[in-house]
Amino acid sequence: MSHFLRKSLSSFLYRPTLFCCRHFSHSHPHNTTSLFSPTWLSRNSYTNGLSPTRARFWASQPAVTEPSTSDGLTVEGIISNNWTILDENDGDWKSHAAAIAQSITLIKRRLQWKKLKVRLNMLSVQLNKEDLWDDPVRAGKINREHGSLLGKMKEVNGLERELLEHIEMIKLAREENHEELELESMKALLNMRRNAKEKEIEALLSEEHDSCSCYIEVQAGAGGTESMDWASMIMQMYKSWAQQRGYKVTVMEEMPGEVAGIKRATIKVDGEFAFGYAKSEIGVHRLVRISPFDSNKRRHTSFAAVAVIPNLGDQSSSVQINESDLRIERFRASGAGGQHVNTTESAVKITHIPTGVTATCQNERSQHQNKASAMAVLQSRLNQLEMARQAQLNSQHTQSLTDITWGSQIRSYVLHPYRMVKDLRTNYEVSDADSVLEGDLDGFIMSYLSASLDKNEDDA
Repeated sequence: MSHFLRKSLSSFLYRPTLFCCRHFSHSHPHNTTSLFSPTWLSRNSYTNGLSPTRARFWASQPAVTEPSTSDGLTVEGIISNNWTILDENDGDWKSHAAAIAQSITLIKRRLQWKKLKVRLNMLSVQLNKEDLWDDPVRAGKINREHGSLLGKMKEVNGLERELLEHIEMIKLAREENHEELELESMKALLNMRRNAKEKEIEALLSEEHDSCSCYIEVQAGAGGTESMDWASMIMQMYKSWAQQRGYKVTVMEEMPGEVAGIKRATIKVDGEFAFGYAKSEIGVHRLVRISPFDSNKRRHTSFAAVAVIPNLGDQSSSVQINESDLRIERFRASGAGGQHVNTTESAVKITHIPTGVTATCQNERSQHQNKASAMAVLQSRLNQLEMARQAQLNSQHTQSLTDITWGSQIRSYVLHPYRMVKDLRTNYEVSDADSVLEGDLDGFIMSYLSASLDKNEDDA
């Protein structure tokens, strides 16, 4: 950045008439941290271990007001001006500004902006109650939610502020006839336009557990070897998808079929927003193909069920498990393994007696490690049961809690007589079935998330 630009920007940022939201000047609009990432939130003390006094202080702070330029231009004003949005390479500053304003408006819609502000005000009232911290668990939950919502609101307003700063800089450059300043501001607008499109996607993942890692479970349906082979193909598809996104994949449980494929398997997918993306895969997946196990080369239809469970870790909302409610069985691991794995009873199966929920792990070298891994899987399954119970009590069914039954087919994979993969919920389809089976799922995922958001808005 040139000396002139730095000097102009410095004087510009401290014009007393520039923005209406002066109390928001401490934000960092150029921060590259993910808009709705818990990583950003964890750096703010009010989301973790905050004292009651400081929590009430943050709750009493005024809500962020809408930013505007010195001549009163706001993001809503840009939208109402109906500036033409051109291609990135052809657009002028008004085109870029209009595209960014459109993205910000979409982000607000996806975050259900009005409801977010109402909820934030309700949480602020609760945080200001003197007796809130008599129940530390409940207080901590309210405290974290308040911090999360406040962080989202400030970040979106930060985007608005950054956009209006760039617009003001372009006007300043033209007033002073400084081409370098105008060019640099135009480049900044273009970069912001591209980044804003990424933030639109992040805004789709704004529900409570979307940022969590997750477990993906695949179970073969009726049909013997054919369905077990299909279940194995589905599991490999998810492993490839997760690895392509940079997630860490760990096999937690695998029950091989007698001839080929798997009867059931569970993987752990570690990474930010893993659950938010993967939840769109919950349901039954149907395959139509010429069976490689049929000597007569007949066409077969196979099914596999997929469940996705958020890994809540040590969050306070986790279900408490009593040791007396557990039945722990130890056995010798099966399948491929090292010298130690298959010669000792290192595999562990844990049953939660009150619910009948089980978890098995046999891929670790020691019984202790397998028990810890199985307990983590069991905890997540019980958490999911509790989430489902609460949703049922409240008569609310979120898209992440679809009932997994053989009638709930969500996607068809046809390999014969033609090749096509089609999502039955959104009608999104592609003809390149091989790329889908190799992990190219993002088109299906984004289509489902967008459609689910639109449906929720229609139901609201």
